[in-house]
Amino acid sequence: MGVLRHRKCVNGADEEIYRKYSEALIRFATGLVGPDYAPDVVSAAVLRCLTSPAWSEVAEKKAYLYRSIYNEATMFHRSSSRRSSLEQRAAQLEPAEAYEIRPEVLDAVRRLSVRQRAVIVLTYWEDLEPSAIAKLLQISQGSVKRHLARGRSRLKEVLHVEE
Repeated sequence: MGVLRHRKCVNGADEEIYRKYSEALIRFATGLVGPDYAPDVVSAAVLRCLTSPAWSEVAEKKAYLYRSIYNEATMFHRSSSRRSSLEQRAAQLEPAEAYEIRPEVLDAVRRLSVRQRAVIVLTYWEDLEPSAIAKLLQISQGSVKRHLARGRSRLKEVLHVEE
């Protein structure tokens, strides 16, 4: 936050919001882009939020930050050079220490679309209900359920899980 403090766009309230949600935002980004890129995605998203003219008018700042991280992760995955680099390193990545996730599960989650991955991470790693996920990502609860079902189905396929 030291870099942000020098910008005129950040006030004490903004700094407090960042401190309050930073750990959860990094966990969310880690689930979307992996531990190597999560801090960069969070930094870019937070900077984008705080420098946005709309920021001061945002009522649900936590949801706005989550949606911004989701958007930043989407842009990250669209970059072909980053995508190829990520694929080369995927085999070497270890799961975040806070979670004891089997490598094959982490690899399977990485194969999901960004939206499916976001919903899976928030459901299973953050233990959120569909209504809370919908609010954070600013999508409908039906979309959350649809992406969760598709993500689960894809994970069952990839992991060869029987019903």
